[in-house]
Amino acid sequence: MKKGDLNSKGFTIIEVALVLAIAGLIFLMVFIALPGLRASQRDTDRRASVMTFLDKVKEYQTANRGALPGGSTSTNNAIKVTVNSTGDEASWPGFYKAYLGNNFVDPSGENYKLTILSCGETRADVACSKKSTNKELGEIYDATFPNDYKMIVVKQASCYGDQVVASSNPRKLAVVYKLEGAGVYCNNT
Repeated sequence: MKKGDLNSKGFTIIEVALVLAIAGLIFLMVFIALPGLRASQRDTDRRASVMTFLDKVKEYQTANRGALPGGSTSTNNAIKVTVNSTGDEASWPGFYKAYLGNNFVDPSGENYKLTILSCGETRADVACSKKSTNKELGEIYDATFPNDYKMIVVKQASCYGDQVVASSNPRKLAVVYKLEGAGVYCNNT
C-alpha cells in the first residue's frame, strides 16, 4: 500500500482537539459571565423595587392630600421600619404594612428594611450625606452589599446622580439602595 492510496474520511486528532478546545473556551466564558449577568438582573429588580416604593408613596400622598407618612418632615431621627412593624397607616410602619405588605422583598428573598431620614435642615442643593446627623446615609456609599437590605428614604431631598441632596420641597423623597454589582441606586419622587 502506498502513502497516497489511503482515503481519509474522518477528522484528525488535532482537528478534534482544536474543536474541543474552542468549545471549552466558549463554555468557560459563559460560566464566568453568568454570575455577573445574574447579579445585574437582581440589581435591575432592586431598581424596580425602588420605583414600586416611590409609586406607593405617591399613592399614599394622593390619598392623604400630599402628606408623607410619619408626620413632620423636620425630624432628623432615623426611623427603622421592617415588614413586621405595626402601626396606623399614618406612620411609616403602617404605610409599609398597608401599601407594601409582605411581598416587598429583595430578589434574594430578604425583606427590605426602610430607614427614614430627613434632609430638611440642610440648605437646598447641599449633599445630605455630608451631614453628621445623616451618618447612616453617608455610610451606605461605603458599605458592602447587602448592607442589611436597608433602603434609605430621605425626606425633603432629591437625587443628583447617585447622591442625595437637600430639596426645598418638604414633600420630596429620595430613596437610596446599595446594589450588588457596584455603587448605589438613587431615585426620587
